[in-house]
Amino acid sequence: MTPAVQENNSEIARKAEEFLEYLQVERGSSPLTIRNYRHYLRRFNNWLESQNIRQTLKDINQDIVRGYRVYLANLGLGRRTQGYHLIALRSFLKWLRKEGKEVFGFEQIEVPKFESSKLFFLKGSDVEGLLNVPDIKKVQGKRDRAILEVFYATGLRVSELTSLNRDSLVQGRSQLLVPPVSGETSRIVFLSSRAFDWVDAYLKSRKDNAKALFISHKRDPSRLTPRSVQRMIKKYTKKIGLSSDVTPKTLRHSFATDLLIAGADIRSVQEMLGHKNISTTQIYTHVTNRQLRDVHSAFHGKGGK
Repeated sequence: MTPAVQENNSEIARKAEEFLEYLQVERGSSPLTIRNYRHYLRRFNNWLESQNIRQTLKDINQDIVRGYRVYLANLGLGRRTQGYHLIALRSFLKWLRKEGKEVFGFEQIEVPKFESSKLFFLKGSDVEGLLNVPDIKKVQGKRDRAILEVFYATGLRVSELTSLNRDSLVQGRSQLLVPPVSGETSRIVFLSSRAFDWVDAYLKSRKDNAKALFISHKRDPSRLTPRSVQRMIKKYTKKIGLSSDVTPKTLRHSFATDLLIAGADIRSVQEMLGHKNISTTQIYTHVTNRQLRDVHSAFHGKGGK
């Protein structure tokens, strides 16, 4: 069961908990989405309590929402973050309406406009530089090289990568069966021959019987956490002078854009990334179309000159 939004027993807190359970069970939302919505709705509840406002559904009105928006702005939150809070509140009210509750109209909550995030990905030369940083004389270096290779070969989410077990390797270890850790169904992804070789080299260097595919080698063999992988990538990118903004998601973006620029169809990329909706995958076409347009401008029609 999803943890309660707040430790009080107000009507809003109880219904918010039910909403989070709905997102988890019915919508199949990712653990990250659940966590974020819990945080946003808890902040709304705490603000109501601090203002001595009764926490019942019928008490939510235009004045309350306006006051809450002023509160978020006064916290010094950016427009994007304020928007996320309001999107969560609007989604909560929309769900309540769907459940037959008479509540303030969610459509009256305006979300501040902000520019969409720029899609950050690495060029091939930067990826190769990153892949060659780990010290492969050590088992930990072999592990890190294998992780980086798997990221770039498959476009996995970091939560998916850290959930892999040894027996996730199938079809002669050339494929990975990815468990449904983000509300998706399990899916198969394909390893490049180089990624396969590094995973194989890493496993052969291990002396433990842990079932996890990637483990910590500092103490007892325990499964690596997403946070550990993020720190590892940050350490290596800093070593070779890449942007400190490089994350596991950057490698996922790099995988997708590399496929599309090379001519892969978007439906295939959607399936490989594990996206439910094609619209999520289409964010990459804005980048790849621009890349192809630059190539066209640089080379098309120049042969006869």
